[in-house]
Amino acid sequence: MRLLVIRFSALGDVAMTVPVLVSLARQYPDVSITMLSRPFVLPLFEESPPNLHFKGVDLSRYKGAAGLYRLFRELKREGNYDAIADLHDVLRTKILRTLFRWTGAKVAHIDKGRKEKRALTEPRRKALKQLPSSFDRYEEVFGKLGYPVQTAFRSIFEKGKADCALFSQVTGIPDGKHWIGIAPFAAHNGKKLPQATTLRLIHELSANSDWRIFLFGGGKAENELLEQWAANSPDNVLSVAGKLKLKGELALMSHLDVMVSMDSANMHLASLAGTPVVSVWGATHPYAGFMGWGQSIDNAIQTDLPCRPCSIFGNKPCRRKDYACLTRITPEMIMQRIRPIVDAPGQA
Repeated sequence: MRLLVIRFSALGDVAMTVPVLVSLARQYPDVSITMLSRPFVLPLFEESPPNLHFKGVDLSRYKGAAGLYRLFRELKREGNYDAIADLHDVLRTKILRTLFRWTGAKVAHIDKGRKEKRALTEPRRKALKQLPSSFDRYEEVFGKLGYPVQTAFRSIFEKGKADCALFSQVTGIPDGKHWIGIAPFAAHNGKKLPQATTLRLIHELSANSDWRIFLFGGGKAENELLEQWAANSPDNVLSVAGKLKLKGELALMSHLDVMVSMDSANMHLASLAGTPVVSVWGATHPYAGFMGWGQSIDNAIQTDLPCRPCSIFGNKPCRRKDYACLTRITPEMIMQRIRPIVDAPGQA
């Protein structure tokens, strides 16, 4: 049995496939599973069971219907897939799965719950309830294909923590101090912690000389800003943005005591590394189903506002014009969640 799984983006959504796919591979060792995604997410799958394979594809080489047909032909030649799991459900994946269906392959696709998500974000009369998580929705797809899966997952690293050599040239080796990560950015304004709040949080954390603070981000502008913040902070604050590749960041995350992250990809990456996350939610809400794997709702920082959530992805303009959902979050609120995790028995 050969199964092709398709999910091209975004990084956080691809990361959320990992616990389900690893569990599926372990529960069905005779099934050959190929994950089709963008090449840069390969590190998420490098420690997977032997029957879970990864194929990266540069979609810029397969533009339009003709390009997708060429990709289909290449995939068909490489593997005679019996079943297709579309975990993305966008136009290009709809075309690909239809082409495979015409060859006799069994096909199933994700139900993203668009209607119930719209109800969750209605300005008035919100249907404020917990929706199925992305993990649940991914599991459902495999159940439709005849492979029900019970997701059981701890970390992408077999030993729980990665080899320090993957990051030690940048950070040094773990030194017995508590290591804390901060990832204050996100793709949209509705999910970004205000810079002033982040700076105050860094100041609070760095005041403890037994704690080391690592700043995570991506892109030139973020990297430069985080480097500036680190330079203006005590020596126990270091920006790793732009200094480590994805595999190195994942490895470093596995050695953190806790990660502070927005509702963003870094929340999911830290979750894959088995690290507790204090997650910060602004315009979005855990009810939409995007909480990191294994993370506690008790560690989700949120403001109690009737307008929340106003967006599933945080990409809509604030109706209040002031982003109170984020500006009302204080460093003290975050510190209150960090301390019990850092002080828990076994953390060192």
